[in-house]
Amino acid sequence: MDDRELAREIFRELIGVDTSRETTAAAEAVAVRLLAAGFPAEDVRVLGPHPRKHNLVARMRGTGARPPILLLAHLDVVDARPEDWTVPPFELTEQDGFFYGRGTLDDKAMCALWIAILIRMRREGFAPDRDLIVALTADEEGGEHNGAAWLVENHRDLVDAGFGLNEGGYGRMEGGRRVANQVQASEKIPFPLRLEAAGRGGHSSLPSTDNAIERLAAGLGRLAAHPFPLTVTEAVQGFFARMAEIGGSDDMRLAASMDMEAAARLAANPYHASLMRTTCVPTRLEAGEADNAHPLFARATLDCRILPGESPGEVLRTIAAVLDDPAITITPLADPRAAPPSPLTPEVVGAVERVTGGLWPGVPVVPVMTIGATDARHFRAAGIPMYGVSGLFLDMADVRAHAPDERIRVEAFHDAGEFLYRLLRELAEGVPSSE
Repeated sequence: MDDRELAREIFRELIGVDTSRETTAAAEAVAVRLLAAGFPAEDVRVLGPHPRKHNLVARMRGTGARPPILLLAHLDVVDARPEDWTVPPFELTEQDGFFYGRGTLDDKAMCALWIAILIRMRREGFAPDRDLIVALTADEEGGEHNGAAWLVENHRDLVDAGFGLNEGGYGRMEGGRRVANQVQASEKIPFPLRLEAAGRGGHSSLPSTDNAIERLAAGLGRLAAHPFPLTVTEAVQGFFARMAEIGGSDDMRLAASMDMEAAARLAANPYHASLMRTTCVPTRLEAGEADNAHPLFARATLDCRILPGESPGEVLRTIAAVLDDPAITITPLADPRAAPPSPLTPEVVGAVERVTGGLWPGVPVVPVMTIGATDARHFRAAGIPMYGVSGLFLDMADVRAHAPDERIRVEAFHDAGEFLYRLLRELAEGVPSSE
């Protein structure tokens, strides 16, 4: 089986396992492949805090001349209802030059590629000067058993590394042309909140001035009309500056120099706005007990994404001031774990630039901040620098993560595999074995 076929078969196996609620079967399937490829049993671990939420950690031994590299990806996916899809969501379908299936983009492509690369390297007798550690984890998309956090807190020895590579940085394609290869070095901080208003109830035939739904809706309206202030962080300065060099707008060049009027013009684009401000978006609503009664409660889930360096406490105070209603309570649903940006070191960025130039001459490497969140934050918070880089080029007008008919281009998948393979060889400076 050649390298492309191996990666495709691992990908097919992983997509075929529904990991929206449990990951153990997928972790065990990957372990079987690694053991069959000759990896020692002591270097292939399947473990976790819950029987249905196990993670895989596998190690390719090097000389130990330098600290290990962590290769991170997550096995879990968001749910997918077959009736919303034109193809079976938990079956890898190749059609019209695309791979379809839940997790093809987020994040089973990287899971499959990391495993295929380790098997390829072992087959070739590659001898790295540092250990390569693959961690495929649970509950990145949500849940009570986040594998990355659990491994850092309970099995640091298994995942400790000099730095790591993860999702979060993709290649940008526009109109079929490769525009940039991104390196993610920072990300926003997820901070989910619950807002709740209480009412006195009563028969809905009688008017009330204390309707919980109306009170909460009015507060959410005030919040929607009050965007958080613009801030151009160091990572976003670098993004705008690099994009301006390769054909971006004058406003990008000016915003990179901290011209806030230019930044405000850029903020008309939702993506650029998310790069420059904290956002809080209502994502769920729940209210009332009966169709003919004033509600005793109204609740909303607020998905906040905080810019690096901003204070969660200050965000809470701002929300309370904008809601302007002491009867609406605000409850954090998770502890916002701040994580420092990873330094854009010559060791990592230089290797990405060399490999990018070798595969796609003329395509620049661009630093980026992720507006969502990845498991990299758990490792950054623990002092392990993490870099989102994949070499997986996406059409920016057709990114379907978490959407029906999620897909990636077939050639983009295989190109990313070759990119990551070459990148690891650059970073591990190994030499072919003489055996």
